[in-house]
Amino acid sequence: MGIIIVEICESNVLMTVDAERLLEEEYPEVSVLVNQCLSMCGLCRFNAFALVNGQRIRGRDSNDCLQRIRKAIDAELAHFQ
Repeated sequence: MGIIIVEICESNVLMTVDAERLLEEEYPEVSVLVNQCLSMCGLCRFNAFALVNGQRIRGRDSNDCLQRIRKAIDAELAHFQ
């Protein structure tokens, strides 16, 4: 289990780019949890988003969201250095 948890709804557009594999390969400190529902249906249906250690990260599209998630992960990792 990683020190940073990224949660993604299985219905979110981030699932189309295999965000789970990409993030876990790039960051060994990260565990990506794909949940059936994060109870944010309006947000999930229309926007790429994830929770990084409970903080909501949103992007215009999947690639933008992944870049923002990476920045949030880097900021979290900075606390441990």
